Amino acid sequence: MFERTHNSETVRNRTAGFSLIELLIVVAIILIIAAIAIPNLLRARIAANQASGLSNLRTITSAAIVYSSTYNNGLPPSLTSLGGVGAANCNGAILLDDTLTTPPFHKSGYALDYQPQGPPILNPPPSCAAPGFNEYVATAVPVVVGTTGQSSYCSDQPGVIRIDTFGNKAATLAACEALLPLQ
Repeated sequence: MFERTHNSETVRNRTAGFSLIELLIVVAIILIIAAIAIPNLLRARIAANQASGLSNLRTITSAAIVYSSTYNNGLPPSLTSLGGVGAANCNGAILLDDTLTTPPFHKSGYALDYQPQGPPILNPPPSCAAPGFNEYVATAVPVVVGTTGQSSYCSDQPGVIRIDTFGNKAATLAACEALLPLQ
């Protein structure tokens, strides 16, 4: 009877925990699920960043048009002149949120830029610190192509948004206008 009790305790001790094989199978299943889920999560994040970058560029384009029609100073001289605090004027129009008009001009994985093009307005209003322009190029470029976004976008004074599927920045008006318009 002593041996029987000893054998049943040995059997009970063996079944009390998980075997190494069982633990390895569970870890393998978790790794397989993670390998499937992580790339989908990254693609969803890139898509969300691209949508945000495009939306921010549309907002900048609309704000530039409102600035032009409101302050009689042409298109804004800089991205910072579309932001501001206090009373709205041509130096701080308060048309955009500070997250878009404060350096380094990054939001949701995209770098935003606004560059006036061509000669400045000849007779700006006296209250304006800087003269406006007749043309501009606004861009939204992924901070890290392939990680924060894939496509870059640009806009010019007609308000047409154009796309570069390789993520390159259109630094000039001609480079922007050479790209395909976004449908």
